[in-house]
Amino acid sequence: MVERLTRLDASFLYLEEPDTPMHVGGVLILEAPSGGVDALAALVEARLPLVPRYRQRVAEVPGHLANPVWVDDPEFDIAYHVRRNGLPRPGTEAQLLDLVSRLASRPLDRTRPLWEMYLVEGLSHGRVAVVTKTHPALVDGLSAIDIGQVLLDVEPDAPTPEAGNWRPQRPPNGAQLVWQALDEYVRRPSAIVDTARGAVTDVRSTAARLTGVAGGLLRTARKTMLSAPHSPLNAPVGRQRRVAVARAELDQLKKIRRAHGGTVNDVLLTVVTGALREWLLSRGEPVVGGTSVRALVPVSMQDEDAVAGNRVSSYLVDLPVGEPNPRVRLARLSYAMRGIAQHGQSVGADSLIALTGFAPPTLHALGARAARGLSRRLFNLVVTNVPGPQFPLYAAGSRMLEVFPVVPLARGQGLSIGMTSYDGRVYFGLNADRDSVGDVDVLADLIEQEVGELVETAG
Repeated sequence: MVERLTRLDASFLYLEEPDTPMHVGGVLILEAPSGGVDALAALVEARLPLVPRYRQRVAEVPGHLANPVWVDDPEFDIAYHVRRNGLPRPGTEAQLLDLVSRLASRPLDRTRPLWEMYLVEGLSHGRVAVVTKTHPALVDGLSAIDIGQVLLDVEPDAPTPEAGNWRPQRPPNGAQLVWQALDEYVRRPSAIVDTARGAVTDVRSTAARLTGVAGGLLRTARKTMLSAPHSPLNAPVGRQRRVAVARAELDQLKKIRRAHGGTVNDVLLTVVTGALREWLLSRGEPVVGGTSVRALVPVSMQDEDAVAGNRVSSYLVDLPVGEPNPRVRLARLSYAMRGIAQHGQSVGADSLIALTGFAPPTLHALGARAARGLSRRLFNLVVTNVPGPQFPLYAAGSRMLEVFPVVPLARGQGLSIGMTSYDGRVYFGLNADRDSVGDVDVLADLIEQEVGELVETAG
């Protein structure tokens, strides 16, 4: 019997549009492997058995009698999914981000397994980059494994397994898919097979139920009754993206936390808030004392009836961009996030890392899923923060130096910000609509400036 997509997973596929591809991206910067990018490609191929879903494609049921199913791709070609790219000299970060922007703009091919990886040579100082694209339909919980995870090891001399022979199962034809759908309905009438129309119609209620959004929104009911504040971040989204990055030292963020209280996550939200304030002012937007920007902030949760961290709940947080004093901004955000931690039993960074290992792509994908399940009128942007291990990781013996998330945009959302901590630093990935937020590189610079200003307030 084939495995059928859940209603939620099918909904994300149905609602995806050419202007808003849903894949979650990642940019890994590595030292040059001794065997070059060929060694990385061989490692991916050898470890594909650890992620069997990455050799499967989505097959539609004729007449949309039921949700699509996962089937082995008999024409799977590793060379299509793992591609080589090169940057022209001098191989600057700007050149790399231009390539990442173009890759982020292109939707994944629905007729093939829903992931791609690009091995990029030619970076300055002999480095290489690995750019990943993974559809959230592949991610159904924290137990899911992303292709980027199987690439990384905690030791530089980890053995590379031999690439085994894979024999795909013959996918069912259209008649077989229809028969299986009808048979499933007869055997389990209480679990009526979801039609495509039902999946689209019920996506918001389904997403709320299955990702824990409902719990978070019930606790911020007053905010959900009001539309998000007017912001240039909300505009019709085109097909082109611009990606920018920023960095911060984790020790500096901890210094700010010790001086002013709160958590590192509170400090990061304060940094984003201050940067957004200066960005709005640079564009001539009116910013007064009461001006705010509403962020959808996914938080990994636990409850008494579930395993710790097995769901992501999303909360609406008003970022006080109208507040000129950075210490007051931090105090206000700490108060707001403290209520979430107390009532929602959020999972701490250390527990999350112990539970999932290095899983930023998976958790950013879960955040994107939660965001897509809500009305875009309720928030201005998505801000995800996923902790990673504070020790080096390696791929084919090459040390990973940096890692940047690229979180997709929802319809009408011009900007998303993903944050991932790794080996003593925090890496910001900003994904923006090229037309409405074309100056996203200015915002990235302001993030780094805001960190410096907060460090000064900490003495």
